[in-house]
Amino acid sequence: MVPADIGSPTGLEIAALQTLLDFTQYMPHGMCLLWEPWLLILWAGSDMLIFLAYFAIPLALLKVLRQRTDLKHRGLVWLFASFILLCGLTHALSIVTLWWPIYPVHGFVKLATALVSASTAVVLFKLVPVLVAIPSRRELELANSKLLDEVAAHEATLNVLRQARHELEVQVEERTAELRNVNAKLAVTAREAVHRSHNMIAVVSSMARQSARGVSDVSQFIDTFTGRLNALASATQTVMKEPTGASADLADIVRSQLEPVLLTFGDRMSVEGPEVATGQEAAQQISLALHELATNAQKYGSLNAEDARIRVSWSLSGDSAGEKRLQLRWEEDVPQLPEEALDGAGTGRTGFGTRLLTQIVPSMLQGTARRTVDGGKLVYELDVPLAALAEAEGQAEHVKLASRIVGQDFGFA
Repeated sequence: MVPADIGSPTGLEIAALQTLLDFTQYMPHGMCLLWEPWLLILWAGSDMLIFLAYFAIPLALLKVLRQRTDLKHRGLVWLFASFILLCGLTHALSIVTLWWPIYPVHGFVKLATALVSASTAVVLFKLVPVLVAIPSRRELELANSKLLDEVAAHEATLNVLRQARHELEVQVEERTAELRNVNAKLAVTAREAVHRSHNMIAVVSSMARQSARGVSDVSQFIDTFTGRLNALASATQTVMKEPTGASADLADIVRSQLEPVLLTFGDRMSVEGPEVATGQEAAQQISLALHELATNAQKYGSLNAEDARIRVSWSLSGDSAGEKRLQLRWEEDVPQLPEEALDGAGTGRTGFGTRLLTQIVPSMLQGTARRTVDGGKLVYELDVPLAALAEAEGQAEHVKLASRIVGQDFGFA
C-alpha cells in the first residue's frame, strides 16, 4: 500500500483511520495473563457477568419510565441508564481485548463512559436537595395515615351537617305547618269578626230605630239608646278580656253589666250562680236584658224603696243524657210599681223593652222568657239551652225569627 501524502487533509484522515484499525502493533491482553486458561476464564467470565448485569439494569430503568409517566427528573434516569450501559460495554470490550488488541476502540468507549458518568455526577449533585426532600416511605405512610384521619373527620362532620340539615328541614316543615294552621285560624277569625261586626251593626241599627219609636224628647232617646249601646259594649269587652277571647264566665258578664248599680246599691243586691261559659253573642243578649231590668228598677222599681231588694241568680238543669239548660232569674221587690213601669204587662200594649225581654232575647238564645208581677214582686225568668250560650254560628234562623217578632229585619248574616 502506497502511503498517502500526509500533508493533505485526506492523508491525515487516512493516517488516523489506519492508526485506529491497525491493531498489529499491539499485543492481546491475554498475553499479559500468559494465556493461562483459568485466568482467561476468570477474567472473561467476570466481565461477561458484569456486562449482562449492566445491560439488564438500563432495560429495567426504561421499563419503569414507560410505566411511570408521572415520574419527575426523567432525564436523570436516562443518564443513569446510558452510564450503566456504557460501563457494561467497556467490560464487553475487555473480553475482546483478551484475544484481539482493539485498544483504541476500547479507549474511545471508555472516554464516552467517562463523559456520560461525569455528566450524571454533575446532574446528580445538583438534584441532591430535591432528592433529599422526597419523602421516605415511612413519611408517606404517616402522611397517608393523617389524610385518612382527616377524611374520617370530614366524613363525621358531613354526617353531623346532614343530620342538622335533616333536623332543620323537619323544623321548617313543622313551622310551615304551624304557620298554615295559624293563617287558617286568622282567616276564620277575620271572617268571624266580619260576621260579628255585621251582626252588631244590624243590632245597633235596629235598636236605634226601636228606641226612637214614639219618642218625642231627643234627650230621652239619647239616654235610652246610649244605655243599650253601652250594655252591648260592656258584654263584648268582658268576653274579650278573657285569654281565649271566645267566652267569659256568666258571673263576670252579670257583674260587669250591673256594676254601676252594684256600686250604688250593692248592699241591696245579690248575684249568685254556678260558673257558666258564655259566648259573645249570648253575653250581648243577656246584657241587654239585664240593662232593661236594671234601668226599670232605677226608674220605677225597688231601687226607689229603701227596704226593697233585687236578687239575680241562675242555675243549671238536666242530666248528662238530656239537654242541659240555664235558668236565669231576676227577682225584684216592687211594693208600689207604677203602670208605665210594666211596659204593657197586663195592659194590652207592648213596648220595645218588653219585646226585648220576652221575645227578642229568648228567641236569639233559642229559649223562652217570662215576666210577671205578683205579690209585690217582679220576676223575670229566662230559660235557654246551655249549648246556645256558646254558639257563635248557626243562629241565622233564630235571628230572622226575632226579626219577624219585632216587625223589623235585623239584617243578620
